[in-house]
Amino acid sequence: MEDRFSLMWTPDDTYAIARIDLSGVGTHGWQVRMQRRGRRYGKFFADRQCGGMRQAYEAARNWRDELIRGFDEDSGARVCLKSSRNSSGVVGVSKVVVSASNGASYHFWQATWCPAPGERRCVKFSVKRHGDRQAFQLAVEARREGVETAQ
Repeated sequence: MEDRFSLMWTPDDTYAIARIDLSGVGTHGWQVRMQRRGRRYGKFFADRQCGGMRQAYEAARNWRDELIRGFDEDSGARVCLKSSRNSSGVVGVSKVVVSASNGASYHFWQATWCPAPGERRCVKFSVKRHGDRQAFQLAVEARREGVETAQ
């Protein structure tokens, strides 16, 4: 049994780690919960099984850190790959045709990228103003610059 002072002990690093104390059912330990790319990860580290509160916390932190290292090694996490539907040949660059209410249609090359999770940026270049080839090149350059500044 840990001494009274260990109850006042609080770890500094609790990212994705929560303390669970349910005296009524005898559950005491640390819970790790994370989510990456839609997949959830979680594990409970019981004080009794780990040899005490501090040891359970250390085990939880080590498991969490190993999980995060695995995420970091997943180099494809934010890398876009060319889809079979991509006709421009450049990820994030597409040709857009907008039909106006007066019957006219406007052609653009559009660059899109995500500067941060949950954010989307888009810029269009007119084929009429720049010509098809130049509008495409401007979109490619805008996408490259947008992705570089987002990293």
